[in-house]
Amino acid sequence: MRKIAFINAKGGVAKTTSCVNVGAGLALRGYRTLLVDLDSQGHVTKSLGVQAGEGLAELVQGDASLKEVQIEARENLFVIAGGGAIPGVKRLISRRDMRSELVLSEALEDLRGYDFVLLDTAPSWDVLNVNCLFYADELLVPVSMEVLALQGIGDFLGRVGQVQRYREGLRIQGIIPTFYDARVKKSAEILEQLKRYFPEALWPPVRYNARLSEAPGFGQHIFEYAKRSNGAADYARLAERLVKGG
Repeated sequence: MRKIAFINAKGGVAKTTSCVNVGAGLALRGYRTLLVDLDSQGHVTKSLGVQAGEGLAELVQGDASLKEVQIEARENLFVIAGGGAIPGVKRLISRRDMRSELVLSEALEDLRGYDFVLLDTAPSWDVLNVNCLFYADELLVPVSMEVLALQGIGDFLGRVGQVQRYREGLRIQGIIPTFYDARVKKSAEILEQLKRYFPEALWPPVRYNARLSEAPGFGQHIFEYAKRSNGAADYARLAERLVKGG
């Protein structure tokens, strides 16, 4: 079972979009895939048109079992919801005296039956995201084609490096350029800089595509909403690359 986090401290870089659509791409290929939402906005369930009930917060706080919080969203695609109760999880973690970085790992330790577990994280560096780094084995880092996003990636990866000193086996599987527009000079320049900085880790870009932002409003992933769009083609390619090991 591969445990992969979509993570970046900056918001607006398409973490949820990438998590949901890569997950959908894996599910369509027959891989049992679980999406775990670590964000208080609860956008994973909203993106798939799923009614969220008990979720991650209730699981961690002991108010629901692991079986109860797994929601079947599509064939081969399951969700553990985030939502407004997530801040309570962060407070619980902060109050813990020992092994506070392992609260998420302990909550999910009996998870079985999936090929992939994909975690959608909040745009922050907080105790829950640190927990995520101690649970996941692989990181996918979406980076939008903006100067501020490029400047912030170095600081973020530096923090990840500090965690890697204590979390053996945690690796950055890929950097995913998002909102790429070949017609815009800035996009091409930032992509070239990413190629120089991360020659081994850079994955193919996700092109700017309005269909990707429209699909969640209809409670659909991109393969349902616009299967012939550039967005569908790009996320299908990323899912295939993930299956092949990155």
